[in-house]
Amino acid sequence: MAPRGTLEVTLVGAKDLKNMDSMGMMDPYVVFTYKDQEKKSQVANGQGSVPDWNETFLFTIADAEDELRLKIYDEDSGSSDDYVGELTIPLEGIVTDTGCEGRMPPTPYEVMRNDKIRGEITIGLFFNPEPGSGDHHDCDEEDE
Repeated sequence: MAPRGTLEVTLVGAKDLKNMDSMGMMDPYVVFTYKDQEKKSQVANGQGSVPDWNETFLFTIADAEDELRLKIYDEDSGSSDDYVGELTIPLEGIVTDTGCEGRMPPTPYEVMRNDKIRGEITIGLFFNPEPGSGDHHDCDEEDE
């Protein structure tokens, strides 16, 4: 049975983001894509290459998709936003078809552009399965 439930993505922050803007301070934001769902973070105005977001986004999981994609941009006034870099987070082991919760604590990932590291972003993941989806017999439940 395909996994069903909610994927909670916590955007913690980033560090050492490459400033693509030759004029002034960086104002980064993140666009998350999971299948046909897209979410955009707040713009971290004036926070430069070390933004703190502490935002949570929810994605509906209806079948197996094995990755969450992120693109990081620098907001520019008056012109198109600068592309900083991107990354893909594999969801294998977090979104499972067992009907069990999957969790990954906030973890740093490298932001890449043209095969070069453009900084680091910290993301946490939590999969909350829909009741009745999957086989709950394989879950690691603590004895009481």
